[in-house]
Amino acid sequence: MVAGEASGDLLAGLLLGGMNARWPALRAFGIGGPKMAAHGFEAWWPHEKLAVHGYSMEVLRRYREISGIRQQLAERLLQDKPDAFIGVDAPDFNLDLETRLKAQGAKAIHFVSPSIWAWRGKRIEKIRRATDLVLCLFPFEPAIYAKQGIAASYVGHPLADAIPLDVPRAASRFALGLGTEHVVVALLPGSRRSEVQYIAPRLLQAAAEMHRQRPGLRFLLPVVPGFRHLIEPLRRQHAIDIDIDLLDGRSHEALAACDVTLVASGTATLEAMLFKRPMVITYAMHPVSWQMMKRMKYQPWVGLPNILLNEFAVPELVQGDGTPARLAQAAFDWLDDPTRCEALCRRFEGLHRELRCNTAQAATDAIEKVIAG
Repeated sequence: MVAGEASGDLLAGLLLGGMNARWPALRAFGIGGPKMAAHGFEAWWPHEKLAVHGYSMEVLRRYREISGIRQQLAERLLQDKPDAFIGVDAPDFNLDLETRLKAQGAKAIHFVSPSIWAWRGKRIEKIRRATDLVLCLFPFEPAIYAKQGIAASYVGHPLADAIPLDVPRAASRFALGLGTEHVVVALLPGSRRSEVQYIAPRLLQAAAEMHRQRPGLRFLLPVVPGFRHLIEPLRRQHAIDIDIDLLDGRSHEALAACDVTLVASGTATLEAMLFKRPMVITYAMHPVSWQMMKRMKYQPWVGLPNILLNEFAVPELVQGDGTPARLAQAAFDWLDDPTRCEALCRRFEGLHRELRCNTAQAATDAIEKVIAG
């Protein structure tokens, strides 16, 4: 298995829970993180090695290292072929690796369909060459692959199983030392180093603006393990006089406890949706990367909740639009309109139920058929 960042590690850890239940003697190894390790995964490289984003210098600077890791991993796997290889997201790394392994007779499964319905649709030809099966998280995805003769199964989203339908709001606030009277804003700047670099400053500046207007607000910022040394100087630079609780991990508690979240586009927006939280989605990257990505987009949304609902149900303030003042105002718009928040919560609950499919079991069933075939 290969998971290339914190969100992939989380998904792979949930999948491993189901696989270990089916195959108690399972041995799983490759590239992963602490969530996978908790299920007995043997990490030959840590998942942080692959956590890059964009299409310019931030990728090019590490291309040789990442390419070398892929080459070493492929050679090691081909010496002693596993029963199956499962690439968890990270398509730029995994699809090439899967293509090579499949060509040599290994079973290749890709867990999390690349967003070919949103951008880079031509990638479907690479997926055809690379995979024996695509495990899809969203119900509309298998039909796209069926039209191209590619095997795909809808397995739901494991986070929809892991996150309770009834949000543990009171318990999370108690665990974080918050009272019912506090108005709480969660800041989620992303799980990659480059995301923290580009997104954390605007979230911290937005927090400073919100504090200036409403000094009684409480702020939570869950820190990805190993990233505190990146966040601390940014906090001193952009929000030095603001009381922001830096949490080691604990993003789910922060989402359950908060009244609104300012969140980087990605898996965290889905988590916020499953916790039924009003949100403001933002994103930022290197300008060259942004121009390239804009040209490849097929639809107007970047956030998963909006994509699933086919509308701007929550605001998206991306790249130059995501100024601190606009982020702050969009958050205040939620805080000042409880009726709108309640309506959003009901829509998110419907999506939560639709995505709840016992993903670990459904995915393991599908994986077992590929191995048996």
